[in-house]
Amino acid sequence: MPRTQPPTRFAYLGPEGTFAEAALSSAVPPGEGSRQPAASVPAALAAVRSGEADAALVPIENSVEGAVPATMDALADGDPLLITREVFLAVSFVLAVRPGTELAAVRSVASHPHALAQTARRLAELLPGVVPLPATSTAGAARQVADGEVDAAVCAPIAAQRYGLAPLVEDVADHPGAVTRFVLVAPPGPLPAPTGNDKTSLVAVVGDRTGALLELLREFSVRGISLTRIESRPTRERLGVYSFSLDCEGHAADARVGEALAGLHRVCDDVRFLGSYPRADGRENKPVPPTAADDAFAEAAGWLQAVREGRA
Repeated sequence: MPRTQPPTRFAYLGPEGTFAEAALSSAVPPGEGSRQPAASVPAALAAVRSGEADAALVPIENSVEGAVPATMDALADGDPLLITREVFLAVSFVLAVRPGTELAAVRSVASHPHALAQTARRLAELLPGVVPLPATSTAGAARQVADGEVDAAVCAPIAAQRYGLAPLVEDVADHPGAVTRFVLVAPPGPLPAPTGNDKTSLVAVVGDRTGALLELLREFSVRGISLTRIESRPTRERLGVYSFSLDCEGHAADARVGEALAGLHRVCDDVRFLGSYPRADGRENKPVPPTAADDAFAEAAGWLQAVREGRA
């Protein structure tokens, strides 16, 4: 169902105590809507598609581990959804245990695969010989510790506090200063108004033919549009057919971006528009070349109309 009112019911990757919950709280004050944790990224987006939630906040990429495949695939498949904003959150991890547990007594540790990858070297130093176990989320791992299923969890400090755990070791990340990018996703509806410093996201499927990726990239380069991210994913149809998930600078309302989207629609097997929204990473979009500004497109359109009418 198309979006008509601001969201008041929010889903997020749960359970309680995840970085996603912290990111949602930083973007939307707790008093401005209800929150419901979901068991997975697809479940959070399914809540939006079914109408159980007005919007969902899910992770899409991390500065250390890159893209979150579950989010990329869930946005590319199923009923269309739109990204309405992005949220960046600095992430730090603790090794959390039940109170009174000593490091020598830890025989098992669990966390989300991305968190385990970001702490692999430190965990090997602290817990040699212990094989980390994957969990659906960092908070889920903390809950497993509280329930006595595992001895330790790599999680956010908020999750340790939420589940009554003790932070045995602080700052266990291999690369301090990691940042995770989250996106707020809603049903299709009016786009956020252009701010002059926006991003546009989409998924494009290219065929198994020579030069297909070059054709895709050309639609942006000839219009002076910078890409900020591009990732390839299998379409699951057959080997050799891929989709490309990408972000570019600009808004669909900008003439250059609108023309690029129309061009992609012509040359790609399929294009799924994922939204235009304000940029939130603290960076400024690159200056638009004069030949790619909206005024230049308007002037060129006027000239072409004059040619067609015999006035040029």
